[in-house]
Amino acid sequence: MYNLREIKTKSNQMRNVIFVINTTLDGCCDHTKFYPDEETMEYFTHLTRDADTFLYGRKTYQLMVPYWPDVAKKTSGDRKADYEFARAFDAINKIIVFSQSLDSPEGKKTRIVRTGLHDEVLKLKKEQGKNILTGGVIIPSQLAALGLIDEYHFVVHPIVTGEGGRLFEGTSLQESLQLKLVESKIFKSGCVALRYLKQ
Repeated sequence: MYNLREIKTKSNQMRNVIFVINTTLDGCCDHTKFYPDEETMEYFTHLTRDADTFLYGRKTYQLMVPYWPDVAKKTSGDRKADYEFARAFDAINKIIVFSQSLDSPEGKKTRIVRTGLHDEVLKLKKEQGKNILTGGVIIPSQLAALGLIDEYHFVVHPIVTGEGGRLFEGTSLQESLQLKLVESKIFKSGCVALRYLKQ
């Protein structure tokens, strides 16, 4: 529907790490300031179905789990788009959480990693499988600084908040990220999905 098929790669190439996030026009990515509409949720559902691994920091992980797995268990009461996303989220094979403070994971799919972000992600990229998704702010910022993100998917909402956490806030890059816009889609709500590849 959205032409979000995984990029065709040769067998000796690594799989993609994809950063996916909602943001406002002024760069706010604080989830408490806005909520995705159904079309936006469908977009995230398609991306999630093309992945089998999530990379999160503690805060993002605790926002997502157990919330979405619990929604997937319900039989009614949520928007259809939310339920479909929850089912796609719950079908993911592996969740890697980079955290020094998280004591124990929720469920058998989650593994906590204390150190070695660079080496751990490189190892995951070399494994056979589908795309690897990451979200939130801190871990994706670190991955971007390490040059480990292959695709950036920004869903820009037609809102200006004037406050809240910002995209790549506090990120220290040795050089500017050079990205190439390869796809865009305008939703009925006015949201725009932008897909960039790292150059």
